[in-house]
Amino acid sequence: MKTYGEEQKEKFLKILADTESLYSPYACKNEQAVRQYSSNRYDGEFARTQFAVDIDKIIHSSFFNRGSDKTQVFSFYRNDDITRRSSHVQLVSRTARTIGRALRLNLDLIEAIAIGHDCGHTPFGHKGEAYLNEVYHAHTGRFFNHNVHSVRVLQTVSECNLTLQTLDGILCHCGEKVNEKYEPAALGNFDAFLQTLEQCYTDEAAIKKLRPATLEGCVVRISDMIAYLGKDRQDASRLGMRIEYDDSVLGKKNADVLNYTVQDLIVNSMEKPYLSVSKDVYEALVSMQRENNEKIYQREEVSAQYERIVKPMMARLYETFLNDLQTGNENSIVYQNQLMHRIVGKGYFEHHFEFQMDHLIATYEDIAADFIASMTDDYFLEAYRHLFPDDELNKQVRYVEYFQ
Repeated sequence: MKTYGEEQKEKFLKILADTESLYSPYACKNEQAVRQYSSNRYDGEFARTQFAVDIDKIIHSSFFNRGSDKTQVFSFYRNDDITRRSSHVQLVSRTARTIGRALRLNLDLIEAIAIGHDCGHTPFGHKGEAYLNEVYHAHTGRFFNHNVHSVRVLQTVSECNLTLQTLDGILCHCGEKVNEKYEPAALGNFDAFLQTLEQCYTDEAAIKKLRPATLEGCVVRISDMIAYLGKDRQDASRLGMRIEYDDSVLGKKNADVLNYTVQDLIVNSMEKPYLSVSKDVYEALVSMQRENNEKIYQREEVSAQYERIVKPMMARLYETFLNDLQTGNENSIVYQNQLMHRIVGKGYFEHHFEFQMDHLIATYEDIAADFIASMTDDYFLEAYRHLFPDDELNKQVRYVEYFQ
């Protein structure tokens, strides 16, 4: 393999140093990157920062690829123009990088967090997440949350060995609650991070206490919310839903919401060790989020099939896969599926230096949850139809078709 000498390396490092000289004093520097497991795989490489390496690892993960057919909000619609999970993470990344560039932050770290933040999301959006949590908790007493699971599939199952800063941002990304101010927490070490991760499994309230430990992580967290508030309204309109929204200083169109909120955030955050928005924008975001919930997410045609169809399917699939794992039924699709076939017996082992496998670190309950969470919406429904072809639930699934 062709290699490059010290002269080329020095030129690149000079360019990188010049770039970092423009960083805000509150930005995360590339030299601060730290990984859980040491590796000499990237010795001699100089064309990528450590956070850029994270980006490439995530993009090439099978879990990232499956976001293209996972629901953002609208599950049972044949429409190629509405948002899927993969396009959402790109919108988050684009929004966050715009903010990060203006605030002179580390764009590689921002992008790594943004594109990885939903890799652990379930099919059928937050409803699917809630149903999987319900059955997983009933068996284990532990809680399933998509942000925690994103860390799990990238670090443990896929063995990406991401940096602490990227993993922290992914864990702490959830933008379901609007804040007037986003101030980073202190960045600890990997031991402290893993303790926090475990608390999220055992303490239901732990999720709500999470704060990103970098300003870049804070940027992704608020960008997650900015990216979906107006876009969900745009998608609802494209599906023919006639909804009247309250007047807002942010406007009513997605483009207006994005532009006004991003500009307000930048203006109120420049040269500060935290992010903030003006009071009127904060109040508008709170109102918009509440209004979306009432007028879109709880709308009958949006939510009806989740409780009636997805929830019982989720429970039956989980019980089936758990039994297959417990009895060692290697004819089960939990063993035979293309993704899980590569993982079962490999990614469920503890990895040490250079990823030498040692002992099993997942229960069968974990593996069943991993399998279901990895599914796309279509695969979930097809798996159920394959396993239970005569079940009446299959006949109750209704899509709004392309030409309907």
